[in-house]
Amino acid sequence: MEQPPVSITQIPADFGRWGDVLALIMHAFAFMDDIIDPPSSAHLLTVEALRAKALRETGFLALDGDRIVGCVFALEKAEGLYVGKLAVAPDRQGQGIGRRLMQAAEDLARSRGKADIELETRIELAANHAAFARLGFRETERTAHEGYDRPTSITMRKTIRKLRFMRAGAWKVFRS
Repeated sequence: MEQPPVSITQIPADFGRWGDVLALIMHAFAFMDDIIDPPSSAHLLTVEALRAKALRETGFLALDGDRIVGCVFALEKAEGLYVGKLAVAPDRQGQGIGRRLMQAAEDLARSRGKADIELETRIELAANHAAFARLGFRETERTAHEGYDRPTSITMRKTIRKLRFMRAGAWKVFRS
């Protein structure tokens, strides 16, 4: 019997499985421990921190039945959304789950009239840079974490709507 496809859903207000989300993020980010410097901010997460994050941000889950196999969080900003903590269970990577989670964030941005989606990825994670580029993201800047004299992160942005000048004092939104 064929299994139902992975579903993408917004994290509900009464969500209670923060321990499962934390375990997913820690498992998905574990490969970075010997690669990136400084260490991932994921190490600072707790169940309470995730619960508080969900009050400020919109979260999405990828569910395979009852199993949480992916997540992403989107923080609304003036012009766009900042997307972070994209995580896919290591045994489910390469199956389009991350792409579908990012599409949910993009759909949220469109529904809220936002111009772009922004994210940060570590300088050392070239495969992540390439994956985000395939999703339409472009590098916009390189920054250094506090205490570092070299770039440690790359900011990437995807434009989802453009403002174009039409005539004096009038702007029109064009969807891309």
